[in-house]
Amino acid sequence: MAEKENNGMEISGTWEEVLGLVWDEVTPDRVIAHLDIAKRHHQPYGIVHGGAWASIVESVASHGAAHAVMGKEGIAGVVGTSNLTDFLRSHREGRVEAVGRPIFVGRTQQLWTVEISRASDGKLVSRGQVRFQNLQVLPADR
Repeated sequence: MAEKENNGMEISGTWEEVLGLVWDEVTPDRVIAHLDIAKRHHQPYGIVHGGAWASIVESVASHGAAHAVMGKEGIAGVVGTSNLTDFLRSHREGRVEAVGRPIFVGRTQQLWTVEISRASDGKLVSRGQVRFQNLQVLPADR
């Protein structure tokens, strides 16, 4: 069911769909995604909101972490336990690309890093890392 924003515009879909994330590659060793930054991603000064950068970092890392343990005996999924995102350059509009890679994939934990760059000049606008707990039972199954 679609929800209404304050201005009456309908929004629906998952958080990643609302952000506009497009998945280009998802493997246990690397995740690549892109999105076209628009006004909906802005904070009041007309630049991308830090929460948008943190959401992109979390989403990209989460997909990678899930794929890294998919099919491993005793692991049902992953859940993020920490997200540290740095905002390096302001950005207003245009495509950005996010690349996530594992730093550590262990039996009980994982650590992933994500770099977000402007497609127009390749400059890094944000970077972050997310720590995950590998779960034996998913929260919905408890």
